[in-house]
Amino acid sequence: MNSNSNQAARELLSHRVAGMKAPRMSELLRPNTLEEALEIQSAMIALHSDKVGGWKCLLPLSEDKFIVAPIFANSIQRGERCELFADNSQARVEPEIAFVLAKSLPANPAGYSEAQINDAIGSCHMALELIQARFAEDSGAEFYEVLADCLVNQGLFIGPEIERDKAFLAAKVDISITQEEQVQAFSGKHPNSLPQNPIYWLINTMTRRGMEFAAGEAIITGSYCGVVEVDFDQPTLIQYEGLGEYSITFDEKK
Repeated sequence: MNSNSNQAARELLSHRVAGMKAPRMSELLRPNTLEEALEIQSAMIALHSDKVGGWKCLLPLSEDKFIVAPIFANSIQRGERCELFADNSQARVEPEIAFVLAKSLPANPAGYSEAQINDAIGSCHMALELIQARFAEDSGAEFYEVLADCLVNQGLFIGPEIERDKAFLAAKVDISITQEEQVQAFSGKHPNSLPQNPIYWLINTMTRRGMEFAAGEAIITGSYCGVVEVDFDQPTLIQYEGLGEYSITFDEKK
């Protein structure tokens, strides 16, 4: 790990505070390639006070534009309340499905078959990716900087378990989010057809690169309806038609 990657990782980790809208990284620290961005992510993992508890991913945009980022264990929540930093004065979340590994998948230069990966997946859950855009809108930050910064992820909320067979067929899910009289309704569609498809890419690509995935890690694979903005301190009902529902209250993290 070179010193620039470590310095960049420290800078990005320091941005994980309330109200952050950072300028662009300096040219000396700025990643300009996929490998540089992933090296900064690796440095963040090494420097962070807590272990990795999950991952976010999608199928890549191109050969050199991966959609992958670690989610730290101390930012993963369950229960009836969820604490997160405000982003533009609101709680910003993405409704997804989380797949929790029941078995570890060590680094493997040969990768893994879909059957082996399916066998390693334990429970499936309704989930919310917690969003925080830490670069200022006018910063000019480009893709590899945002990738190094873990693609606007600030954490993960894991909701109730859903039936595995239904999760694996969830190409389209109508989603509603209700706060008092306000209902936000979406005809949800997974960006990569089926929600498990990005997991096959993630495990095969990253284990071939020397990464291990541990039992207990949760993997999210893309929002059914993009970013949804909701209010803090309001009882919130989240419904996935045909899969389940739950109530949650969002608390602003200071």
